[in-house]
Amino acid sequence: MVAFHRRRPVGCFGERADMTDRLKEIARLRKKAHTTLVKKGSRVYGAFLEMEQATYRDGELKRKEKELIAVGISVVINCESCMQWHIEQAANEGATKGEIIEAIEVGIEMGGGPATAHARFALEVLESLELGG
Repeated sequence: MVAFHRRRPVGCFGERADMTDRLKEIARLRKKAHTTLVKKGSRVYGAFLEMEQATYRDGELKRKEKELIAVGISVVINCESCMQWHIEQAANEGATKGEIIEAIEVGIEMGGGPATAHARFALEVLESLELGG
């Protein structure tokens, strides 16, 4: 299956290497922005980090469940960096490939047609992790 993204088709020649490079670049840029904002002492970003820690702390919902919710929301808002981060975090918390796919599907349902297109990137991220199941 060929999934078309804004820049180039994914799913043809060299797809795994291209996606891996793209994911590395997204992560690099995310880390760079994080470092810059922390070094500059951004109070707003600091508050965001505190909110993030509070949000993903185990409560009535475990962190894995919260990460899966975030995966679905990331698909709806078409945030590729968010999709990558939350899919990886969900997997790190023990989410299975099937659970992540269901979270992506919830995002598709909530976002309709446009979210179906956004989900293509989320599926590519998931495939790059080579999870069993």
